[in-house]
Amino acid sequence: MEWVELIKQLSILIGIWVAIYGLDSWHREHKGKRQMELAEDTLALFFEARDAITHIRHPMSYAHETDDVERIERETEQQWEARKNASVVFTRYNAYQELFSKIRAMRYRFMAQFGQEASKPFDELQSIVGKIIASARTLSRLWARDHIPTEERWNKHLDAIEKNEAVFWEGASDEDPINPQLDSVIAEMEKTCSRIIRGDKSLAAMLNRPIFPNRGK
Repeated sequence: MEWVELIKQLSILIGIWVAIYGLDSWHREHKGKRQMELAEDTLALFFEARDAITHIRHPMSYAHETDDVERIERETEQQWEARKNASVVFTRYNAYQELFSKIRAMRYRFMAQFGQEASKPFDELQSIVGKIIASARTLSRLWARDHIPTEERWNKHLDAIEKNEAVFWEGASDEDPINPQLDSVIAEMEKTCSRIIRGDKSLAAMLNRPIFPNRGK
């Protein structure tokens, strides 16, 4: 009789365990599906953003990218040329404006699902784009100046140009200030999203994980 009772108790425990396992699987399939889709969509957008930024900063430009830049009243030839050259960044950014708008909108959904800490790559990506745009605005002024009264101020002027060109163009400096930061942002987002997509924190994932992962190697 004791064995019969023990078997009954074990059967109940097994039933409870199976129910918990099945409930977790259902939760992952139905409630977790939206989080996984959000992670996949977000990661794909970040990969697109990386390619977009690479294109925006590409050092080679084409005449059609500045055709719409008209000379304004009282603007010198040099000022106009400087503004035209700097406008390449704006032309290219505008081509990807829809992409960056999607990323900004995605930030709030991502934050709501995964917390404010997980959304930091969105802010860092926006900071990178802001730096590139700011460098273009600055260079449109710096390139237009050809006369500085003193050698000291002229050297500072050249240093400012070099600093901003390193941001503006990829490869303009031996130590690129943008690419390492961009790689870090992508890596951080990939780490977060990959964990969500794999469902590492679910009970099913923990149960299916090998007890001795290194055995047999």
